[in-house]
Amino acid sequence: MLLAAPFLLTGFPGLEMFHPWISISFFVIYVSILLSNGTLLFLVREDHTLHEPVYYFLAILAATDLGVTLTTMPTVLGVLWLDHREISHGACYFQAYLIHSLSIVESGVLLVMAYDRFVAVCNPLRYTSILTNAQVVKMGIGLLLRGFILVVPIITTLSGFPYCRSHGLSHAFCLHQDVIKLACADITFNRLYPIVLVSLTGFLDSVLILISYILILKTVMGVASGKEQAKALNTCVSHISCVLVFYVTVTGLTLIHRFGKYVPQAVHIIMSYVYFLFPPFMNPIIYSVKTKQIQNGLTRLFSFQRL
Repeated sequence: MLLAAPFLLTGFPGLEMFHPWISISFFVIYVSILLSNGTLLFLVREDHTLHEPVYYFLAILAATDLGVTLTTMPTVLGVLWLDHREISHGACYFQAYLIHSLSIVESGVLLVMAYDRFVAVCNPLRYTSILTNAQVVKMGIGLLLRGFILVVPIITTLSGFPYCRSHGLSHAFCLHQDVIKLACADITFNRLYPIVLVSLTGFLDSVLILISYILILKTVMGVASGKEQAKALNTCVSHISCVLVFYVTVTGLTLIHRFGKYVPQAVHIIMSYVYFLFPPFMNPIIYSVKTKQIQNGLTRLFSFQRL
């Protein structure tokens, strides 16, 4: 039995001679993401003042961002740094599975963080009784199960397809929509299922987040004091910023893929890197700048004071 020819990953076409230099920028970004999100995880674990639902959800978000980063980093740096383009079918499917699953998990995390802010603002007296530690654990497990189960059908079907076209992929990592273009089979299911999946996850999540903030705004506007209104809204600024960072990049990438037929391939590639690197890079910065408790925790951590 002949082994299937490996897929070939792609860096920046036409800029191969600059790949070693480009790889330095990517390496710096990857290290920054690992350090910032790793520090945030460590801080939430060690600082007892951060043992609250909102920070537990933030820790899940940081862990998800770390997962996406560690999933794409080996192949991206391998292509740019070492010109190692080949990837086996099994490794490619597994990478695509992790990337798409973690993207759904991240969307879900932003949704439960919106719910957390809704309860905190609209029902503050019952906040601790509604969002107990047990409830947070159940929600976290639910997010993981949703993300990692829903993607299984489209990834398992990839392994059953013959690939008789060019084995060259468009990116330095594997995506379902990229691999499926190379299949020589009926891919109707693999074209329709992702549309349903996005509608039931990303789109529905964004609608529920919007509804949560409409209800939050309605509650806040009912508060007489302008100072109290500002204080209530300020607790939501960090989350709103992360939501915008995530969904703006998702929308941009989706529009490029769907309607960017005549857009240069370089734009497609750059947008895919923005989608996978910008949110993990920005999320810890946003929370560090906008959240006083995180700032205080970082101060204690780096001044080596006992918590």
